[in-house]
Amino acid sequence: MESITVSVAELTDLVRDILVAHNTSESNAVEVATALVAAEIDGQKGHGLSRVPSYSAQAKTGKVNGQIKPLIEKVSPSLLRVDACHGFAFPAFSKASDALVDTARQTGIAAAAINHSHHCGVVGHHAEKLAEAGLIGMVFTNSPKAIAPWGGKDAVFGTNPIAFAAPRAEGPPLVIDLSLSKVARGKIKVAAQEGKSIPEGWALDADGLTTTDAKAAMAGTMVPMGEGKGAALVLMVEILSAALTSSLFGFEASSFFEAEGPSPDIGQLLIAISPGPLSGDTFLKRMEVLFTAILNQPGTRLPGSGKAALREKAQRDGLEISQSVYQGLLKLK
Repeated sequence: MESITVSVAELTDLVRDILVAHNTSESNAVEVATALVAAEIDGQKGHGLSRVPSYSAQAKTGKVNGQIKPLIEKVSPSLLRVDACHGFAFPAFSKASDALVDTARQTGIAAAAINHSHHCGVVGHHAEKLAEAGLIGMVFTNSPKAIAPWGGKDAVFGTNPIAFAAPRAEGPPLVIDLSLSKVARGKIKVAAQEGKSIPEGWALDADGLTTTDAKAAMAGTMVPMGEGKGAALVLMVEILSAALTSSLFGFEASSFFEAEGPSPDIGQLLIAISPGPLSGDTFLKRMEVLFTAILNQPGTRLPGSGKAALREKAQRDGLEISQSVYQGLLKLK
């Protein structure tokens, strides 16, 4: 497949212009474009440029309100409520993160509930932002139905990604980011778009049978990581991100990919912890003791440790994307 190399700035501007042309404000378009390109840089293609067609189509139909600004309310000294107002999730996350940093530094721990929300991309990026401010960050989100209860075949829960990030004394934060399905559904969506098969064990078809056909998988359900234990974690995240934020459950939410219909109206929960007070200011030192014990063993690495090199390379050399993807973006503009 032929490819083209595009600078990060040029690609971000292109995605911004596409969104603006599809009824999105300039400020919102910049935030969304920056997030999608950041996902592409980190190798998270299921949350990157592959989302531009569905995002722009939904903004055009009004399924996502591209013009709206999120609203934030402080409901207690350490608790925030953020209304995404059926718009893109990224502006709501920006407001929530900025407020959490200030609040957690004052109270030691703070949480923000986001409702009336949408797909939030790479959840690790949101946790990482909190860790860059010296806080432990945790993020939970639900999503439209994709996983059946353990033993069932009809989807009830989304893939419900979670993320954890912690600051380090030197260097970038530790970031753990994972979907509670065996793989992120976005990866299967990309495979379906490109006509590729998927590994066995990732998903089930509509009859509950294992499949390597990406399109059949999109019509079926995802397999949870850890099987029954993973399904229990999915339920936990559904409660934290949907019930606690007064949002729709996965089986009630509309698709992230289709342009028609009501807003997905899903929810997210962010938690920020200031590690100093609880640890007696030993947290950063103790973290390095743990990491040394891990990295002293040959063949080990810390989660997300390869991202710094990817980001540096992208800023220096640009991003290599397929000609078909690039031409598809140009047509949307």
